[in-house]
Amino acid sequence: MGDSVSSSSTRVSVHQSLGAGSVADLLLWRNQTGATILLISSTGFWFLFERAGYNLLSFVSNVLLLLVAILFLWAKSATVLNRPLPPVPNMEIPEEFAIKAADDLRVWINHVLSIASDITIARNPIRLLQVSLVLWAISYVGTLINSFTLVYIGILLSLSFPIVYEKYQNHIDEKVNSTSKFVRSISRKFPMPINKEKKHQ
Repeated sequence: MGDSVSSSSTRVSVHQSLGAGSVADLLLWRNQTGATILLISSTGFWFLFERAGYNLLSFVSNVLLLLVAILFLWAKSATVLNRPLPPVPNMEIPEEFAIKAADDLRVWINHVLSIASDITIARNPIRLLQVSLVLWAISYVGTLINSFTLVYIGILLSLSFPIVYEKYQNHIDEKVNSTSKFVRSISRKFPMPINKEKKHQ
């Protein structure tokens, strides 16, 4: 009982593990308007490209062409009729946004490099098994569905799995712990390679 109470008290919430920001609010449906817009828009794009057979390049070109034509006609009519110009935002990327995006990208790249180092240098069989299973699953799913449908499924899972995990966190953690113990018991049966330099010394 004491161990379960202490583990539950020190457990990080799902909202904190997702960054406790706007993305976490979106994925956990605390920002219901944004989550609904993301779900409806992704469903509309998937239906448009997968079911209606619309081409992505043609769609983007037609939307940009229509937008440029509307803005041009609006600006022309505004000067003739003494109306206000279209409310076009400042078309430049803020420096703070670029720095934040670069920092987030650097964190992801360092995480991937740490996994590669863990496999090649540290020779971690558990990490090798995890990466192999993930890559095999991606390759197998890629043979069944195309990339756009895969992105759509990823959005649906991102909007459903975090809130389900937040609701049933205790049960899911128990299953994950039992599975990780089983994987560790299997990996212990394989002998770890001995470094030849240490052997000669």
